[in-house]
Amino acid sequence: MNILIVEDNEKNLKLFRDLLRLAGHDTVEAGNGLAAVEIAVNQRPDLILMDIQLPYLDGLEAARIIREKTAPNAIPIVAVTGRAMKGDQEELLQQGFVGYLAKPIDTRTFVRDILRTLPQEGNE
Repeated sequence: MNILIVEDNEKNLKLFRDLLRLAGHDTVEAGNGLAAVEIAVNQRPDLILMDIQLPYLDGLEAARIIREKTAPNAIPIVAVTGRAMKGDQEELLQQGFVGYLAKPIDTRTFVRDILRTLPQEGNE
């Protein structure tokens, strides 16, 4: 699976990339929302892991633009965010994210947790 990781914290980006690659996935990275939109539209990854608080264009707006330019459900987008207040998960799911993972992540279950959020055909 080709996964776009959108994360502005270099340590988190490296951690996510390493965990996903160890599990056999290919990754491409973006450090801000503008780059995420460009990569998603041009490369059409199988999945996007989207931080919400990003420079230039936040994750909510980046996800909205990606869905607009690629078709609403063409690329599943999972929020991976430090937004862990009551109601944040429900709000993000209502805005079209297929899943939600709070940071800090659990490195032992990270990949499995992501794959669980995908529609059944994505859990190969």
